[in-house]
Amino acid sequence: MIEIGRKLNGRYQIIGNIGSGGMANVFLAHDLILDRDVAVKVLRFDFQNDQAAIRRFQREALAATELVHPNIVSVYDVGEEDGLQYLVMEYVKGMDLKRYIQTRYPMMYGTVVDIMEQILSAVALAHEHRIIHRDLKPQNILIDEDGVVKITDFGIAIALSETSITQTNTMLGSVHYLSPEQARGSMATNQSDIYAVGVILYEMLTGNVPFDGESAVTIALKHFQEEIPSVRAFDANVPQSLENVVLHATAKDPADRYKTAEEMSEDLYTVLAANRLNEPRWEPTALMGETKVLTPLPEEMPEAFAAMEEPKEAAIEAETPEEVTVGKPKKKKKQIIIIVGLLLLALVAIGVGLFYAGSSKGEVKVPDVRDKTEAEARKLLEDAELTVVDDVKQLPDDTIAEGNVVKTDPEAKSSVKKGREVTLYISTGNKKINMADYTGDNYKDAIEAMKKLGFPESNIKIEKENSSEVSADKIIRQTPEANTEVDPKTDQATLVVSMGPENVTLDNYVGYSYDNAVAALLTLGIKEGNINYAEEASDTVGPGLVISQNPGAGTSFDPSNDKITLTVSTGSDKITLGNYAGYSYDNAVNALAAEGISADRITKEEQASDSVESGSVISQEPAAGSTFDPKTGRIKLIVSKGAELVKVPNVGTMTRQAAKSELEKEGFVVVEQVENSTQTKDTVIRTDPAAGSSIKKGSTVTIIYSSGPADPTPQNDQNKEETDQ
Repeated sequence: MIEIGRKLNGRYQIIGNIGSGGMANVFLAHDLILDRDVAVKVLRFDFQNDQAAIRRFQREALAATELVHPNIVSVYDVGEEDGLQYLVMEYVKGMDLKRYIQTRYPMMYGTVVDIMEQILSAVALAHEHRIIHRDLKPQNILIDEDGVVKITDFGIAIALSETSITQTNTMLGSVHYLSPEQARGSMATNQSDIYAVGVILYEMLTGNVPFDGESAVTIALKHFQEEIPSVRAFDANVPQSLENVVLHATAKDPADRYKTAEEMSEDLYTVLAANRLNEPRWEPTALMGETKVLTPLPEEMPEAFAAMEEPKEAAIEAETPEEVTVGKPKKKKKQIIIIVGLLLLALVAIGVGLFYAGSSKGEVKVPDVRDKTEAEARKLLEDAELTVVDDVKQLPDDTIAEGNVVKTDPEAKSSVKKGREVTLYISTGNKKINMADYTGDNYKDAIEAMKKLGFPESNIKIEKENSSEVSADKIIRQTPEANTEVDPKTDQATLVVSMGPENVTLDNYVGYSYDNAVAALLTLGIKEGNINYAEEASDTVGPGLVISQNPGAGTSFDPSNDKITLTVSTGSDKITLGNYAGYSYDNAVNALAAEGISADRITKEEQASDSVESGSVISQEPAAGSTFDPKTGRIKLIVSKGAELVKVPNVGTMTRQAAKSELEKEGFVVVEQVENSTQTKDTVIRTDPAAGSSIKKGSTVTIIYSSGPADPTPQNDQNKEETDQ
């Protein structure tokens, strides 16, 4: 997936994702030069190395650039960047026709005709350029906010001149809109597009596709095996002239369809004119040849055959041809004609002989006992040497009186063996039946059940309305009501079918508890399965409350098909830091990890400390008690590397006062101690600890200094006393 914000060719800035298809992803982008929004179709990454896919993508660009029409999405630019193939197209702000039908059905017939005229105008231009769309469907038809139709996705449209690609065994397009010839594997033509347009018109008038099934094969088979259901069975108010356009466009045989899009457009132009509203139902002509019933040959050979001469042996034997000379060609030709004629006569005679040889003398024709009483019918059949079964079957019939025979099985006038069993079908008359209860059933199933009870499609009317309680395509109510006596042949039944809930406008659920938000959505008819739950941390919204919703408030929302995501707060994911001073560094890291702070968010800084043991935390930043985001914050632990050691300087030979000053300057506590020495008085003899020792800053160092040399002539105590006196 191409990333949001990327600029293609330095010009088209990707601002969002629109959707994806079989070959490409489509993005909303902004043209920075022309200051307009555009749609950018980018070939999917898994096709980037597929040369066939790239060629097809490029053919799409080439084909689309030829189609300049107000009802076709314009292609502005084609390019390649970093191996990405892309198309820049017109951005249509609106919705596709599929969504348009779902939200606006039933539509005014004038609106339907207007949309179809725009579609046909675009298709006509494509056909003029020898391009068949091949995948026309409501999903490929966009309608902007002004009601203008835009056909898109010519990705599988192929120019007829590209003979290397027009393969008859290639079936393209969406199966719900597939023409019978494409379903059989034949090559698509202009009339294949016309068939698809006819199916689209059917869907706009009824709200449904004509054929559906459990698999694509089932649906494809229906396209060329089953007649398209009646439009007027769904909506009796549809003018016959408008249904005729559907029938004409969706004829099974292309020879019966409109020859061109222009022809269909011209017919559609006057379809709502007063003089056409009740015109006869359109019928195909290409397959109108009636099946001929061959008259059985009589028991005895017809006179014409009996009088026919048997062919002579010599006439049918192959003769050795004479040599043909250049001068006599007519003689040779005449001989060939005679031989062929004789051979044909011989084959006719042999066929007649075989027929009579194989025919059984024990066959009879079933008498026609329609409208006879049961007794009369039995006698006639038994007289014809047939066996009538005791059990009869009943069948309502509005033309045969009750108790009389409606039909037989085998049918009247069919040839059967003598003694064959025959079943009688006795009329129950134009008898009324109890109307079944179809509420809650799928409307298609209900129609089939009613048809089996004798309701013609013209007597079954379909009306559609929104319902928040009944699922789409299910019957809300019916007229006549269940258990009412009705005559299927004459009474009209109306089935009111659900289109699902009407679109609702979403409220603002931010700040609701999740349960309350869900309850509010359920009251709008939104199914619980269409509500998605997501979580996110928040510093401002309390736990369990809705932070945001997608789609946002004010959005028009389809309760049956659209989905909404409620993002719920898990509360703040920030923590309050503890005090880790005094912890060993490893213990502090483990404590932080328990709070959800990973090791890569922790910084270690070492400092000397006289008071904190080496390897233990001295302090932290941020300080204890601070609010901290484990996902984005960082914390610094200041760890002791022990007391700072200082070397004791050498103060030997210094005076006592000088040494003291030097040691105090280094941060030591100085203690003095005198010692007898021959050195000069007050001269430092040594220190303790000794000079060069590494000790803690602030430790005590003792200065041992000299008291000076002793006197040379010691005095006795007496003299000393005298002297003192």
